[in-house]
Amino acid sequence: MNESVVILRTLKENPDATQRDIASALDVSLGKTNRLIQETADLGLLEKDARDEGRGRNVGYRITEAGEQMLQEHRVDAALILASGFGSRFVPLTYEMPKGLLEVYGERMIERQIRQLHAVGITNITIMVGYLKEKFDYLIDKYQVDLIYNPEYSCKNTLATMYHARDFLRGKNCYILSSDNWMRENMYHSFEAVPWYAATYMKGETAEWAMTTGKNGVIKEVKVGGENAWCMYGPVFFTKQFSDVFLRYIETYYKLPGTEQYYWEDVLIRNLRNLPEMYINRQPEGEVYEFENLEELRTFDEKYVNHSGSRAMQLVADVFKIPESDIVEIRCLKAGMTNKSWLFRVEDDSNAPEEYRGKSFICRIPGPGTEKLINRKQEGDVYKAVVPLGITEELVYFNSANGYKISRYYENARNADYRRPEELKACMTMLKKLHNSGIRLDHVFDFKDQLLRYEQYIRDAHGEIPFEDYPTIRMQAMEVFDWLEKQNRPRTIAHIDCVKDNFLFTQEGLRMIDWEYCGMSDPLADIAMAAIYSYMNQDGVKATIEAYRGEDGGIAMAGLSGDDTFALVTAYMGVGGLLWSLWCAYKIIFGENFGDYTLKMYRYFKNSYQILRKMNKI
Repeated sequence: MNESVVILRTLKENPDATQRDIASALDVSLGKTNRLIQETADLGLLEKDARDEGRGRNVGYRITEAGEQMLQEHRVDAALILASGFGSRFVPLTYEMPKGLLEVYGERMIERQIRQLHAVGITNITIMVGYLKEKFDYLIDKYQVDLIYNPEYSCKNTLATMYHARDFLRGKNCYILSSDNWMRENMYHSFEAVPWYAATYMKGETAEWAMTTGKNGVIKEVKVGGENAWCMYGPVFFTKQFSDVFLRYIETYYKLPGTEQYYWEDVLIRNLRNLPEMYINRQPEGEVYEFENLEELRTFDEKYVNHSGSRAMQLVADVFKIPESDIVEIRCLKAGMTNKSWLFRVEDDSNAPEEYRGKSFICRIPGPGTEKLINRKQEGDVYKAVVPLGITEELVYFNSANGYKISRYYENARNADYRRPEELKACMTMLKKLHNSGIRLDHVFDFKDQLLRYEQYIRDAHGEIPFEDYPTIRMQAMEVFDWLEKQNRPRTIAHIDCVKDNFLFTQEGLRMIDWEYCGMSDPLADIAMAAIYSYMNQDGVKATIEAYRGEDGGIAMAGLSGDDTFALVTAYMGVGGLLWSLWCAYKIIFGENFGDYTLKMYRYFKNSYQILRKMNKI
């Protein structure tokens, strides 16, 4: 470590600094500090201050011209703040606001860091944004920062973030900060001696990245988890020399398959021996905070105990007639492509009605753009209509105006697995029960009408259908719709969204959940949707048809041969796949990403069309 730079920096920041101040900055003894000061003076970087008449360890020094020149070589040029991620552990707050923009003691975390940087003269600040990127725009005007958009924020981890920031980092002495860190004191400086990673001592067992260092503070090894260890925690500093080497590794690892979920630290840890030395920067207890979730923040800033500022939290509190502090064990649920859902538990000793105390629930928040795709009043009507069947999840609250829903969470429940014949049969039997129930709804789910609506929504949003051959495919789809119309099929209540994840095996029996697409439709459409959502091939489709048929195919298969049933299911697989590919195209306009799901759905139409032609149906 270049101790002379730290000595010079300390005196630059405070010309009246004592040896004790310098010893604290160096994290060494007073005796060693005295020797290091003398060595720095011997290098011509310091000279005795003639104005200081002190003696012993308190003898004053001033920085020479050579010392000033050395300091300038170590000036911090810039700071990069990482703020593109979603912050899933901080739901439901992060559904409405990026984590870095949450307030701690009335001050937004990212703004606190920007002000701390400004206090030491660092004004070249760039923020990597992605999720809710527009929320950060005001910082450009308020603090003259720059924003860089990370196009892969939703599907890759921070290795990709650093890759997209590489041009900004190159050639700079630069801090790397997380927008959601909170530092009690200003730990930044105008000058830094060496590359470092901040560290906090973790007592007992920890799941953080635990560091092993040499006597000089160089990081030698990092392992995930440890006990009574100094762990990576908080800001990082790169010298331009470190970045020059490290960014080459970032570029290499970014291009490797299987690294999509790497943190940038994964690259660092794997290559410590090949990189310029990086040092530990030990911070005292209570200096650096990385709040993991809302409950952790509650213990730090009591404002969040009962007033988180989240509309979703306030809704839950109002529904259960409890303070927000009784909403605990909050976590994000990843399942679902249409909505955002989070899990919570009501405290055991809560004032909530007795049947809710100590129980867990799911709160659903409609996703962006769904107000056009889903009619929430119709969804509410469906839940009321199917109550006599006893096959749905238990609802606590449903708002037909905005789609917010709170339902019971079934402990130890699991999703159905269509690969298991007995589970596939159970799910298809429940679908058949629904279809044969005689329940009538006032609304229909018509695949052709829905397709035309989605086309219009995409145009209205100034988006585009991304498939080059869509005009041809659309003409073929109309052929299929014409054929389906001629079959004069019966319409029953149909779930439409019968993906395996919407069948729950609970301790109380099988349940069907998420009825937002339900309407009157051909019951065979449900078999088709179950097939395409599970990416079934023809053999899988035929097995699903037989699982549904059982001893009696019910109204869905009345008067149909096996070939006729297969043809109809195939047709619905095709038009359903085409519909959901447009559904994705519309949602993509709002910044969502569905991986290869869009391609697979579109391909289902093409394959189905060819099968129908071979069967001479069209």
